[in-house]
Amino acid sequence: MASKITGDNDDPIAEINIVPFVDIILVVLIIFMITTPFIVKPSININLPKASSGEDTAPSQLTISITADGKALLNGKPASDEEITEFSKNSIAAKPEMQAIISADQAVSHGRVITIIDLVKSAGITKFAITIDKK
Repeated sequence: MASKITGDNDDPIAEINIVPFVDIILVVLIIFMITTPFIVKPSININLPKASSGEDTAPSQLTISITADGKALLNGKPASDEEITEFSKNSIAAKPEMQAIISADQAVSHGRVITIIDLVKSAGITKFAITIDKK
């Protein structure tokens, strides 16, 4: 048990010692700072083509990504062509001004990108954007 320096050793300490509490909070803060980038950054590894011209687009609820091996991801989750068509039809019914955002790896064949664009347009979505990286 700790005692006061004043020389009156018989009285118990009535103050709360917050130094151990602060030490624990700092350790927890450091742990959160180190682990947050690993938790927050689940991403799809797509090597987007580079272009010097391009405009910013508004975020959309219909985001289609095509990986280097040609697999399609609908809003970050693997999806078949039929699922993309069905989701597109439901989205255009709920919001007629829906825009699709298509992100394709630069190694993907042109035909696969055209197939995805055709799926989206055949579902009734007339506006779409293709994602690029700025040069």
